[in-house]
Amino acid sequence: MAATRASGEAGRAGAPEAAPSWRSSRGRPLVGVTADLEDQATGRPRATCAVAYCRAVRAAGGIPLVLPPLPGSAGDLVRRLDAFVLTGGDDPRTEPFGKPTHPAAKPMHPDRQAFEVELIEALAARPRAPVLGVCLGMQMMSLVAGGVLDQHLPDTVATAGAHAGNTRHGIAPCDGSKLLRAGVVASSHHQAVADPGRLRVIARAEDGVIEAVCDPDRPFYLGVQWHPERTDDAALGAGLFERLVQAALRARGRS
Repeated sequence: MAATRASGEAGRAGAPEAAPSWRSSRGRPLVGVTADLEDQATGRPRATCAVAYCRAVRAAGGIPLVLPPLPGSAGDLVRRLDAFVLTGGDDPRTEPFGKPTHPAAKPMHPDRQAFEVELIEALAARPRAPVLGVCLGMQMMSLVAGGVLDQHLPDTVATAGAHAGNTRHGIAPCDGSKLLRAGVVASSHHQAVADPGRLRVIARAEDGVIEAVCDPDRPFYLGVQWHPERTDDAALGAGLFERLVQAALRARGRS
């Protein structure tokens, strides 16, 4: 209310009104949650987002804001929001990353792919901004970091079925990482990261599939192949959203 009164007084005095700022040094962090884009038979695409992501952010102490995939808007969002969740979805087109798209892929909407590449690249200018990538989100983080995908696990992994259809399977930290602990997670994917590029692999499934990556040079830049919003294990489920929100609180005033 104080900001509203101040703006009104400035307007009456003839002074130019200050540009609004969505970020605040107090209160719950504002967490951008990426949305999918679905083509409709009516010709009016619809932005959609699973409410489970938003509930998880809210339960962790953040305010979720669903981000429609509008190319050209990422820079403004990165400047104004406190943290980001890159949600799951369909498969990336890999031609922009130097590889043909697998015939079994179900390509994501091109506007969503363009927006999320733009968003990930823009976040490099705010390395303290916390980011949690989920499933597709982790894959996009890896591609932008120069990585490569295994585009169809049934071609390369005998136990590919253990990762599909919202199944539960074990994961364990690797390479001495202490960012995550071993546990059981919920997965639903047929693609995976084969090489994370500049990112570091910090967890794998029992069959060797890469399950988590991070940027060790950033306070909280974490991608997981599973779905924490559907995972019962608190540390690997709701706890990841709590860590995201806590990292956003610590980052205020330092970006």
